[in-house]
Amino acid sequence: MVTPNHSYPLLLLLLGSLAVVSVVDSFTTPKTYNFNLKSSRSKSTAMMTSAGNIELPSQETLDSLLSVAITASKQAGEIILGNAGGADVLKSKANSRDLLTLIDPLCEKTIRETVLASFPTHAFLGEEDVPPGKEASAAAIEAKLQQLNDADDNDNYLWIVDPIDGTSNFVHGMPLCMPSVAVAYKGEVVVGVIHDPHRMETFSAVRGRGAQMNGEPISVGQQSDIGDAIVAMGSPPAEESMKMSLAALPVLMPKVRTIRMIGSAALMLAWVANGRLTAYWEYDLSSWDVAAGSILIEEAGGSMTDLNDERWNLRTRKICGSNGGNVHKQILEALGEANVV
Repeated sequence: MVTPNHSYPLLLLLLGSLAVVSVVDSFTTPKTYNFNLKSSRSKSTAMMTSAGNIELPSQETLDSLLSVAITASKQAGEIILGNAGGADVLKSKANSRDLLTLIDPLCEKTIRETVLASFPTHAFLGEEDVPPGKEASAAAIEAKLQQLNDADDNDNYLWIVDPIDGTSNFVHGMPLCMPSVAVAYKGEVVVGVIHDPHRMETFSAVRGRGAQMNGEPISVGQQSDIGDAIVAMGSPPAEESMKMSLAALPVLMPKVRTIRMIGSAALMLAWVANGRLTAYWEYDLSSWDVAAGSILIEEAGGSMTDLNDERWNLRTRKICGSNGGNVHKQILEALGEANVV
């Protein structure tokens, strides 16, 4: 177990100045689900999308992937709702800030069974399958991608799942925890679903079709200057990564409207996609933390990159997702000033 270091010179700044969001079930009235699943195209196709010219599965296949991802996410969401705040911590993982409960593997098992019942030949990568630590998570996605290199088109699918994103929030009963489910085809995320069971908000995206919340189109915010931006950031469990995050605060905070720390990468990415947040950056995330949210942001009209402004991919660990344009550029410049890139 790593003992938290309480001597960070910037910790007082963090505690005294950083607004930490508290969320209640009051954002929107749940809408009727209408996920626009039907399309006339039937063959695998190459399509010019926000990600460039990429090959996509048939539209019927994308429909099926989306439907199963939504179903699996909602099933896991019901488990989360029934146990939030009441689950015992089974163990800590990489360190004392990285928790695991009995509900995490139960949610992952539920998602896996639902996915494989419809797609038995698809590959599956869940957080709870992987030993703790950044080296293990980086190796896990690399192994899956290598495994799929020789697969034919029908089997070149990888489901990437975080069964409970925001486990610490879940343990303490904070309504800021949810499943995140993505599907990659030939290494490119083509479907993403983040289901927030506490507010009954299902964020979904299919490559080339835009992003939705509860079946209604969403888009990123319209801020054009960093001074108007509400920026989210994370508190990574690894001590080295935490130090890098704290180092960015005195540079970034004076430039933006405010900063939020929510404790769920999936939720912060989803909220960038629908404009509640302007941007979210974090140091050292795994593929399952980001995959679903990445396609949400891109399909909602935003930018999803690493801290060097290279487009995000499944191997990227330092991320910035934003409404794009000038704000994205200004945030990356500020992080560069802080020497955390």
